[in-house]
Amino acid sequence: MAPMSPMSPMSPMNAVALLFPGQGSQHAGMGKGLHDAFPAARAVFEEADEALGEPLSRLCFEGPEDDLRLTANTQPALLTVSVAAFRALEARRGGEFRFAFDFLAGHSLGEYSALVAGGALRFRDAVRLTRRRGEAMQRAVPAGQGAMAAVLGLPAESVGEVCARVSSETGQVVEPANFNGGGQVVVGGHREAVAAAEAALREAGARRVVPLPVSAPFHTRLMAPAAEEMRPVLEETGFSDLAVPLWTNADARPIRSGAEARAALVRQVASPVRWEESLRGMAEAGAERFVEVGAGRVLAGLARKVVRGAEAVSIGGPEALEAFAGRPAA
Repeated sequence: MAPMSPMSPMSPMNAVALLFPGQGSQHAGMGKGLHDAFPAARAVFEEADEALGEPLSRLCFEGPEDDLRLTANTQPALLTVSVAAFRALEARRGGEFRFAFDFLAGHSLGEYSALVAGGALRFRDAVRLTRRRGEAMQRAVPAGQGAMAAVLGLPAESVGEVCARVSSETGQVVEPANFNGGGQVVVGGHREAVAAAEAALREAGARRVVPLPVSAPFHTRLMAPAAEEMRPVLEETGFSDLAVPLWTNADARPIRSGAEARAALVRQVASPVRWEESLRGMAEAGAERFVEVGAGRVLAGLARKVVRGAEAVSIGGPEALEAFAGRPAA
């Protein structure tokens, strides 16, 4: 089926968009409540452990934080928590929840979670792919050599100008990596260049510049080797068409076909995340409710800032899930 135009007359109104978080949302203990409360979630954690041949679930529940922060672990761990929350929601709605949402989007690695929710990618494949993706990204820029920071309160154009100047002065890479909206732009690159940019961005008027707990400069040109490493791995993986449109990170436009999804996953590795554009696109297509599924609450907060009047909730634990499902546990 061809991608639906954001302005199509067939676009649903009062639509629900599911959002899936990426790196930076991880924390020890994530998913434990879901695992204990819902058999459907517990089955997801068990499947992840089996797929990787190691106790990923224990790392999610117990840490340590330093191990959880390593991108090769963070990516499959966050994917697993998101899919566990989604499967629990699906089960709480009598197996029909998947038909009660209209759009999908995932921030960075969250795009894999969205593809699983949309029926385009098997969870077992997604776990293995995100492990490979994390390893490829870490090889592209070894731990300690790259960094990322969130810039708050400075226009995206100004952030780009400062990064270009610092890159020219240092001879190293620092550039915008995530256009998140709500006055937030994330930059990434070589550690020394990012540090220099942090000072320059504050001088340029940024309200805050916050270093992020990640181990590589994702979505910058430094990730090009990782993108090329993932290309053949993704080509060997089966993708189905999506049940509903998914707004991609790399292009901020809706797709429906498995082939488009595969190609978008290659492009997104070394391209900026165009998250604000994706939120606005879904709103123009009729989305009025945004539901963040998985660890953290960042994406729901961004949706409220970017889309005026939107309802946005986060579902990362049993209480929030039950409140959203609208009926008591069986």
